[in-house]
Amino acid sequence: MAAAEPVYSPTTVSETKSKKWLIVPTDNLDKVRCLIKVVEVLLSFVAFILEEVVTNCMSCSPLYFFEFVSCTAFLFTALLLILLATTLHKRVGISYWPSLDFVYTALMAAFFLIASIVFASDNGGTDLENAAVAFGFLATVAFLVDAGWFVKTRGFPFKKTNQQAASNGGAPVAEAEKLNREQNEAD
Repeated sequence: MAAAEPVYSPTTVSETKSKKWLIVPTDNLDKVRCLIKVVEVLLSFVAFILEEVVTNCMSCSPLYFFEFVSCTAFLFTALLLILLATTLHKRVGISYWPSLDFVYTALMAAFFLIASIVFASDNGGTDLENAAVAFGFLATVAFLVDAGWFVKTRGFPFKKTNQQAASNGGAPVAEAEKLNREQNEAD
């Protein structure tokens, strides 16, 4: 009996899939913004934890609003970071990640600023409450830096780019030559 020949020749290279689960930088998240998002998650988490250990409140509505904003910012920013830093964002079915990321970041900056101002103006003045407010303002700054870096590196995501720029920097010149209709009439 003859020996069985191998199916693959020795020059065939098998394709190996990458086992990397963290893929930064990507089209949607560069290394700097990834680091900023990690800082946002950490600051939001610390603000949330500091707010949670407050045991007494004179006026609880500002405390509850701050709790809602800090918890929402922590959970959703962590989710967004996981989605954008892995291949999971391809499985969700959303194609407009940059716009979603920018709007979310800008809204969180605004909500954190409002919640921090409201909580700072109406709290019991304890060290825990003041620390929570401080981390709320730091988180606000992180979200603003993230939105600013986004605009600086990628531009405003809703800007219309349908206009074609003239090659010489001036106003576009209308074509002098008429198209097919006039040429066919002349023939």
